[in-house]
Amino acid sequence: MRSNINIVYTALLALAFISCSSSDDNPAPSSPYQQYGASFEKMPKKEDAIIYQVNIRAFSQAGTLKGVQDRLTQIQELGVNVLYLMPVYPVGKVKASGELGSPYAVKDYKAVNPDFGTLQDLQVLVEEAHKKNMAVILDWVANHTSWDNAWITQHPNWYQKNDKGEIIIPPGTNYNDVAQLDFNNTEMKDAMIDAMSYWVYNANVDGFRCDYADLVPQTFWSDAITKLRAIKKNKTILMLAEGSKVNHFASGFDYTFGFNFFSTLEKLFKENKPATTIQESNATEYANNYNPENRIVRYTSNHDVNLAEGTPYELFGGKQGSIATFVVAAYLKSVPMIYNGQEVGYNKRINYFAKTPIDWSTADASVLAEYKKIIAFRNTSNAIKKGTYTGYSNDAVSAFTMVNESEKVLVLSNLTDSAAKYLVAPALKATWKDAFTGTSVTLGSEITLQPFQYLILKN
Repeated sequence: MRSNINIVYTALLALAFISCSSSDDNPAPSSPYQQYGASFEKMPKKEDAIIYQVNIRAFSQAGTLKGVQDRLTQIQELGVNVLYLMPVYPVGKVKASGELGSPYAVKDYKAVNPDFGTLQDLQVLVEEAHKKNMAVILDWVANHTSWDNAWITQHPNWYQKNDKGEIIIPPGTNYNDVAQLDFNNTEMKDAMIDAMSYWVYNANVDGFRCDYADLVPQTFWSDAITKLRAIKKNKTILMLAEGSKVNHFASGFDYTFGFNFFSTLEKLFKENKPATTIQESNATEYANNYNPENRIVRYTSNHDVNLAEGTPYELFGGKQGSIATFVVAAYLKSVPMIYNGQEVGYNKRINYFAKTPIDWSTADASVLAEYKKIIAFRNTSNAIKKGTYTGYSNDAVSAFTMVNESEKVLVLSNLTDSAAKYLVAPALKATWKDAFTGTSVTLGSEITLQPFQYLILKN
């Protein structure tokens, strides 16, 4: 328990940064923190989210939080309502070499990386995002810390050790830049939840994308999420597990990660797998998920796959193929996530271990227009956001309906570089409207789609 002097000091520090009024949300009784900033009244419902992942170091020439703030209008105009920031914390050093580790090697859970700016810069970024009706979530790295994190020396018993009593790296990995935390230690778990709470209070953030979530015990997540949601009166904190375990939902997460779906998309293009395997992947990812409101986050790029495997252009058949694939990822019973740059056709791999600024001057306006169109329709379609999915795919065409009580949407996306004939199922033979143009489209017994052509129909 911290002293009252510390509580007052923390409050004064917060007040020094505040230009707006304090939130109506009151601190939890045991919290040493005062709530910074006004309550965000436009939090998206979990099914409404469009997530935009920002690699701060690469996003601008400066590689700072201010650099992100300067492009908030462009992000908003894309149709995004959740801004997901990769780790904002100071990066630790690799024990052996002294070189900086990954951004996921956290040196201090309660600090902003000085290369990115200050706590005040983060506070202003969150405030400005809120003004544009965008929530802000931080990347949280619970499983491990850097080797020069103060916890290593102050609390060595908070880490897993080998038979010799030496702190270890995460088992089964080659992550030499990080040390494995011990989730059997109650003090460590309390300190971790305190550090997560710090950001909800002191930067007014709206949730977390939780790294390596499958390897952290579910009991920890359940406890952490319960306590985080208790901070806010409305309890609207968005929680994304970078994991695929179904029981993440039981722990309180709003979303899991579509690893299987992404790898299935890759196999379509690398191994000429049929589009029907997407339906099978969807069934696999939703197996044993008995709450129809739960959604999986799906993507055609993120920081990991962009660097290790390639850009959407590299992986999914160039410009047109990458867009046709994004349509499926965005509409097929999912919440879509976009990695900075893909929306303008940026076709360079981004090394997130180094400062590699995106060259926004190379933006392809036609790609951006397609992304805006795809996202805009999703934002207006309750069938896409909340409806029931039924698959009708063949080898070449990913075909499915999303249906709710007031709307039926049919998605047809040719995921090949050849014209594809699609035999229309009897249930789909009808007159539809093109979702983008309003033009009437009558489906008979078959339809031919041009290479990487997609159609979004509704009635």
